Amino acid sequence: MKKKDIVYVVSDSVGETAELMVKAVASQFNWEDVEIKHISYVEDINDLNNVITAAKYNNSIIAYTIVIPSLKQFLDQKAEETGITAIDLLNPLMDAFIQKFNKDPVRQPRLMRKLDDNYFRRVEAVEFAVKYDDGQDVRGIKHADIVLIGVSRTSKTPLSMYLAHKRFKVANVPLVPEIAPPDELFDIPKNKCVGLIITPDKLNEIRTERLKNLGLTTQANYASLDRILKELDYAEKIMKRVGCPVLNVSNKAIEETADLILAMLKKRGAVLNG
Repeated sequence: MKKKDIVYVVSDSVGETAELMVKAVASQFNWEDVEIKHISYVEDINDLNNVITAAKYNNSIIAYTIVIPSLKQFLDQKAEETGITAIDLLNPLMDAFIQKFNKDPVRQPRLMRKLDDNYFRRVEAVEFAVKYDDGQDVRGIKHADIVLIGVSRTSKTPLSMYLAHKRFKVANVPLVPEIAPPDELFDIPKNKCVGLIITPDKLNEIRTERLKNLGLTTQANYASLDRILKELDYAEKIMKRVGCPVLNVSNKAIEETADLILAMLKKRGAVLNG
């Protein structure tokens, strides 16, 4: 059996970037004949010495993504001394960035992994917000970073989604006089919950416009001032029972309200993981 050619993929991080690039190139040279050996999280010259010894013995190529200058310099020097082909997969592009954009890299390993983690946390938070929107499943209340409560049309859903994009898991619960609030609302720490209120006139304006968009009569009870006053009074009583901070969202943009919520919860000592 023909011995496979070996490429050592070396990185001071996971090495996913280097492996993908090597695989892309190897696919052009009959993939079955190439073996990739992965050496991740290289931290000192001893790790590199071991790779260099193995690469020399196997007459191999080293493909690397190393951003720590001292390790890169050592690998380049040793590879030249021992006659090993070592390919830096990052530096040519990094140099182009430096020259073109006149900025210096931080040269810190594992930043890509941090970006990936942030991305997946954001996706998870968005999925959470969708699942626990509008009180659909009250079990989400105890798992949420933030719980928003308020009457209909106080921007609970758009706020939940906006905060989710900041990686916060948000559940929101509508407060309706005819429906008792979930027991879970009174079991969570007060500093994780925020009550959203709005002036009666503003809510009347929003609900009236909402009915028009739906092609319904503006005389519906949903938009009447009497109904609105009843709902707001009920919501205020629930918020007092919960003991949560209350924020007036009248004439506030979503971004402004979200910033106020985060500042408010931080001030009250809430543990926010976004």
